[in-house]
Amino acid sequence: MELAELEIFRAVAREQSITRAAKRLDRVQSNVTTRVKQLEESLGVSLFQRDSKKMLLTPEGLRLLDYADRLLALADEARQSMRSDAPSGPLRLGSMESSAATLLPRPLGSFHARWPDVELKLTTGTSQALVDAVLGHRLDCAVVAHPGKGAPDDIDLKDMGDGLDGTYLQTEELVLVLPATHPPVRRPQDVTLHQLAAFARGCTYRQCAEDWLEQAGDDMRRRLSVIDLPSYHAILAYVAAGSAVGIVPRSLLAVHREMAHLQTVPVRTVHTFLVKRAGFATSACTAFLRELRETQQGQSPSSST
Repeated sequence: MELAELEIFRAVAREQSITRAAKRLDRVQSNVTTRVKQLEESLGVSLFQRDSKKMLLTPEGLRLLDYADRLLALADEARQSMRSDAPSGPLRLGSMESSAATLLPRPLGSFHARWPDVELKLTTGTSQALVDAVLGHRLDCAVVAHPGKGAPDDIDLKDMGDGLDGTYLQTEELVLVLPATHPPVRRPQDVTLHQLAAFARGCTYRQCAEDWLEQAGDDMRRRLSVIDLPSYHAILAYVAAGSAVGIVPRSLLAVHREMAHLQTVPVRTVHTFLVKRAGFATSACTAFLRELRETQQGQSPSSST
């Protein structure tokens, strides 16, 4: 089993098409087809269910894809660890959407300007989905929110997944946002709406909002429904329309100044971390963390690797 075969297999699995995978890899279709067949023959299993439109993974293909992600990520890490010069190669970064909008723009810009040879790929998602992707070797590192309370030093990142390590970045204040016409709210019992606009399960902020609202008692627990939405634009639009309450970090409202009229109620603080697999280290990941922390501190990033 060669890394090149695994890379071709993974491209076909992701694109669900020989044609699109060949284009992505800059290979001829016949070569991609041949390499996939050779891999199936060497393993003695069918990796794809073939029909006229899509190449879908079989159960055996799904298992191999997990190994392929890990093996290819480990190969990239090994290549980078051999280089003592400037950071280069891929850096697969994950982030909550709120952090991508408020925390990352400056460090991402300065990082790209300083290390143009790093191929940066940014993926957004819920905290738990990002953690799963880091532990599954689909991401190198990710900016996530931990649901635990207390000081950052007291937080155990392994609560979100075994084998997780990370660095504290900042503490966010979560606020419940309500329509401007909603009666004043000082406690969960004052909330009259029973719909919460939030991201899908796995979002730390959503869980914090549910926990806070359910302090209102059994009636709220029974009647509370959550509207899964894909973005903060959609969440705030639902709230502004008077259809639901929402949960956002206060820093995000500075980006959406047109929503300044909404009512806000403090819920709790949540700590943000840059997480990675324990023991994972590449020059690109290390340089990005340094850029992120120095940008936060208002310092000029150093040129050392």
